[in-house]
Amino acid sequence: MRYSKDLIGKSIVSIDEGRHMGTVRDVYLDQNLEWLAGVHLGKEGLLSRRSLLIPRRDIAVFGVDFVLARSSDVVTDDKKLPESESWLRLDRLQGREVDTTGGTKVGVIGDAILDEEGRIRAFSLSRVFVEGPVAESRTIYQAAIVDKGQVDGLMTVDLAKVEQQSQAGEIIIEEEAALQAITPPAVPPAMPEDLPAEELMEPSPFRLEEEE
Repeated sequence: MRYSKDLIGKSIVSIDEGRHMGTVRDVYLDQNLEWLAGVHLGKEGLLSRRSLLIPRRDIAVFGVDFVLARSSDVVTDDKKLPESESWLRLDRLQGREVDTTGGTKVGVIGDAILDEEGRIRAFSLSRVFVEGPVAESRTIYQAAIVDKGQVDGLMTVDLAKVEQQSQAGEIIIEEEAALQAITPPAVPPAMPEDLPAEELMEPSPFRLEEEE
């Protein structure tokens, strides 16, 4: 599991040529807030501003130090990729308020929590307005969400489910970590000679950040 904002600031390098292609400025989430959709490299153009991006399908590895793109020609923009119009950038999700079905303010979204495949498993809260398990975990799991707020910008949750999953969340994460530890790693693809493979490669598209 990792926070999506941990990808921001990482250099993007192509596997085929070892070329530096830019830096992750932000990440895109799909309109249903279920998957990481791509990475944002910034904007270009004076009169007609375009957002440069790389779709998730064109990224091979999200590493600790680098993001590896499948080739040097995968950078596109929002004008050439119509599906990106429905994507949501993380900086526009941050700050979204979370309420219960009864109108009680729960907190404010701070980030999306991703699994190794890029699926959004939960959302972290930057601010919490309730006490109890939610205040301790500061996490909203997908199954507790009633309405993600695509229309009105307000996420609605079932507080009872949030509290239940907040209490079970650490167990869920520990079980996933244990499963990964006993799963034999896949053989990684060959890397360019000028890139240190031991730093960039992982058998999974995502690699957990190591605690210092």
